[in-house]
Amino acid sequence: MKLGVIIPLCALFTLTQQVPSHDRCMCELTNSEKVFPHDKLSKVGDSALKCNGNITPQKTLELESLLLGLKWRLPQLQEDVSILEREDDGELYGVVSLQVIENELTEIKKLIDKLNITTWEYKHLATDTTKQLEDLRAEMTELEKYDTLQVVKRQQANQRLRRDLDQCKNEHHFTAQPTQPPHGICPHGEFLNITGPRVYTAGEYPGSYMYGAWGRDPKPDAGKENWYWLVMMTSSNRYSNYVRRYSTLSSLIVGVSVPGNVQIHSSNPTTNTIQGPNVVMYGEALYYNCYNKDAVCRFNLTTKTVTTLQLPKGTRFNSKGNFCHLDECYPFTDLDLATDESGVWVIYTTTQDFGNLVLSKVEEGEPPMLKQTWHTSVYKQGVTNTFMACGVLYATRYVNKAVEEIFYSFDTSTGVEKFNIGIFINKMSPNIYALNYSPMDQMLHAYCNSHMVSYKILFG
Repeated sequence: MKLGVIIPLCALFTLTQQVPSHDRCMCELTNSEKVFPHDKLSKVGDSALKCNGNITPQKTLELESLLLGLKWRLPQLQEDVSILEREDDGELYGVVSLQVIENELTEIKKLIDKLNITTWEYKHLATDTTKQLEDLRAEMTELEKYDTLQVVKRQQANQRLRRDLDQCKNEHHFTAQPTQPPHGICPHGEFLNITGPRVYTAGEYPGSYMYGAWGRDPKPDAGKENWYWLVMMTSSNRYSNYVRRYSTLSSLIVGVSVPGNVQIHSSNPTTNTIQGPNVVMYGEALYYNCYNKDAVCRFNLTTKTVTTLQLPKGTRFNSKGNFCHLDECYPFTDLDLATDESGVWVIYTTTQDFGNLVLSKVEEGEPPMLKQTWHTSVYKQGVTNTFMACGVLYATRYVNKAVEEIFYSFDTSTGVEKFNIGIFINKMSPNIYALNYSPMDQMLHAYCNSHMVSYKILFG
């Protein structure tokens, strides 16, 4: 081998010794480049991950939720004071009204205190994060000096070209709209899309109960139009024996429950207590999967009595017909209760339907009864959640940790199914364990890994 062949191959090295031999050439090479600081690169990566963990959409939504609660609470206080001024009799009525206003002021003070603490924390977080970003930028600039072949610069140039090309395409093409789902007679019009989240809160038990449900009663008693309810699986992520009430959304956000818990039974679990997170409230009654039964329980919050609705023979229960995605199934989600403008619905599956979704209308009463039933062609274990809106059943599926898709609909007024809805939900946690539609305000209430999240449904 000739020396003239070896030297170009060792351009980055210094030739220090050459020992010829008959047909072989040996040389000792010394690297003239600086040793790449892998430890420093690893440190930069760790700092970037920490920075990403500190700044999340959840933190911004927490602040927005507190502001929203304060925005709704102050007009209510003003209205209560106005009523007291108009109707004060100077005796019992005035005392009671003053007590109500005092409670309102206490809750507002707690909300403001929590808002002040959160704002102070975020201010320091922003300062610390700005300093971290400046340090990261300086360290990355230093590391780029080792890029002798300018690979990083070429990658950055390619990214800029790709971004400019995408922008050019977007300027000449309209954004494709999602396929419109079918609709029956709906006072709001067609279901167009979902915006939000509007509310994101851990409530008064942050991180304590992974499974649960929350929402509003579409048919509340007088004076309870603004109330919210919350059911958490307090035993084995599977059972619960009470429903918790909140007088306003801001009360739920700051974790002040009035009147508190309404208990179904002192034991948990036991006959007719709650099994699974898919729960709804309608007409001052809680509807849920009865403990260890293929039946719907109706708990009357006024009389504290429970009546049951037996589902058809072959209904799957006790975690044999759950909602699922590829990575996991949600335990004890065999029965899903839903509310819309017309009342209560139950979604389930049977052995006769080979695991496909079955939808039945629940007729109010003590005991409740099944009215009409519809059979679909969508497999329940390929679905992560369902909800009803204007007599239309919607089903979701897991896309990834950040996105859920409303992909399917079944219109009970026409019997038409569609599998190409294409409306996406931006999630705040990987899994949505319960999804309830509120016809009171066209909000979709999700319970996600112990957090309560709400989205606004856009009709048109």
